[in-house]
Amino acid sequence: MSIVKSSQYRQITAEQASNTVYDAVVVGSGVSGAIVANELSQKGYRVLVLEAGPGHDMTIRGYESYLERFYANVSKDNNAPYPINRNAPNPRSTEVRRLQPGQPDTTNGYFVQNGPFALDSTYTKVVGGTTMHWEGKTLRMLPEDFQMQSRYGQGLDWPVTYEELSSYYRKAEEEIGVSGDVEDQTYLGITFEPGYVYPMKKIPISYLDKVIAKDLDNTEVSLAGEQYQLHVRSTPQGRNGVPNPDYNDGKGFVPKGAVSTHQAEMGQRCQGNINCTPICPVQAKYAAQKTLAKAINTGHVDILPQTVASKVQIDSESGRVSAIEYKSYIDLTSQTHSSGIVRGKIFVLAANAVENARLMLASGLPSRSGLVGRNLMDHAYLLTWGLMPEVTGTMRGTQCTSGIEDLRGGTFRKLQAAFRIGIHNDGWGWATGSPYSELDDIVDNKNKYGLALRKEVVNRISRQLLLAFMVELLPDPNNRVTVDASFKDQLGNPRPVLSYGIPDYTMAGIAYARQLSRRIYQQLGAEDCTTYDPLDYGYVPYQHEGYVVRGGNHWAGTHIMGTDPTQSVVDSNQRSWDHENLYLTGAGSMPTIGTANTTLTLAALCIKSSEQMIRDLQASQTLVATTPV
Repeated sequence: MSIVKSSQYRQITAEQASNTVYDAVVVGSGVSGAIVANELSQKGYRVLVLEAGPGHDMTIRGYESYLERFYANVSKDNNAPYPINRNAPNPRSTEVRRLQPGQPDTTNGYFVQNGPFALDSTYTKVVGGTTMHWEGKTLRMLPEDFQMQSRYGQGLDWPVTYEELSSYYRKAEEEIGVSGDVEDQTYLGITFEPGYVYPMKKIPISYLDKVIAKDLDNTEVSLAGEQYQLHVRSTPQGRNGVPNPDYNDGKGFVPKGAVSTHQAEMGQRCQGNINCTPICPVQAKYAAQKTLAKAINTGHVDILPQTVASKVQIDSESGRVSAIEYKSYIDLTSQTHSSGIVRGKIFVLAANAVENARLMLASGLPSRSGLVGRNLMDHAYLLTWGLMPEVTGTMRGTQCTSGIEDLRGGTFRKLQAAFRIGIHNDGWGWATGSPYSELDDIVDNKNKYGLALRKEVVNRISRQLLLAFMVELLPDPNNRVTVDASFKDQLGNPRPVLSYGIPDYTMAGIAYARQLSRRIYQQLGAEDCTTYDPLDYGYVPYQHEGYVVRGGNHWAGTHIMGTDPTQSVVDSNQRSWDHENLYLTGAGSMPTIGTANTTLTLAALCIKSSEQMIRDLQASQTLVATTPV
């Protein structure tokens, strides 16, 4: 993690911020907000970042406190490293429960779940946002993902193509410092400019990956009447590997967070820690603070932490945003807070798909299309797990170094969802709570202790294989975020109300994925240990079989981009159709999500949008300069 020069790290007071007119006011300090703040500040524009969470984690001690909390916390969920914050609550997967038909979830969790499916996806309200717990996968979307309606009659088309976004993908890969291999990633229409290499060489694939590849590569499977060959490929990742000397025409790449061990505070080279999700012990994984630190060090960025944006104010005559109301709280438990407004020339909502929609709806701004909050998407994860016939080195990280990408695209998408397969190095932890569940079973049911216990634990865990099928979900206006005056948080802000179901298109992909997993385990000689509990909150029956479905933390779609103001919320630059100085950035703008993790694509979109923001600010300066006094 980059360290901010203390003399330039301005955590200003709410009163100071209220007395300044900024060039840009950015809500959220995650990857979207950090990129926008950096792009604008590098051009000399003055930016205010409002962050709902605390701001102390931009220091080494702050980061270490997160690590200490994670190690001490019995629960190891995605938000385990971060303090409970009553004023800016984090959704927790541990708070999700099975919904009763017709009864909303009214637990003490942050989300209000209306069903019919209970989402367990999360996000994190701290400086750096959800990059503080993401896994680090940085795949590009497929060209066909941008044209789902035109090609397959499903979902929506994007207002931009893969080719138009390609240069921004390159810039995003540089900003994140992606470790990858072009040859491994050239499939299903993905192209790179001649001679392009990733900033860093690919993270070495694990021994487990190699064992699977030996038995699985070139296997043919049939889907919708067509044949597909399976291959194990390395997965591009946002973490420090070996800098590529061929990058940038032979100039090489310097990581944001050096790889030399004497600069531990800047982020070391990846050491294969298996708990890189939720938090990397050596700061090798990219987090948005690295980008935000560059922005702060320009001297043009102020941060107002522990400040929740509560309303977007609109000028009734012009339709432009005039200010953002906020509530700034004193500490994480007390509801004592002050209120005020901040002003700017342009305003950027960069929280995430849920929080952007929540704020717009709380402000009474559903857009002329009525689509704010609608088309909520997330990847549906089907987990299957088996026991390999030999020790395969499970628990040697990072968590996921390879995957099977060959069913991410194809004409079968006319009929069912595509998916990718992540090969997990961390055993059955996500699926069963291993190794804790394994230890309980060995002690309580097998009566092992001492040396026999040790041998059985090693034998059992070192052979575990988890396959995570990440299945696409198409936009559906009925899947949505709303607000309800009956459900508010401690500061009086409305909590997100989620209404979400999994369509048959996705379930058909899930059913095929389960069938494929059985074949894979047979081919590997592995014991298929997968079972799905009908009492699990994620249990979904489909065509006489039941599955447990998990969320991917890839929130998207609540302010989709398009070419028609009556059919979308923002244009191709993520600028609001209804309020010309308002941008809604991030994965919420994505019309479809395909089968790639959303972070790289949303980063590319934000770099593209920043160019339009700069043009807007330049135009406003020209207007001021030419207006007669």
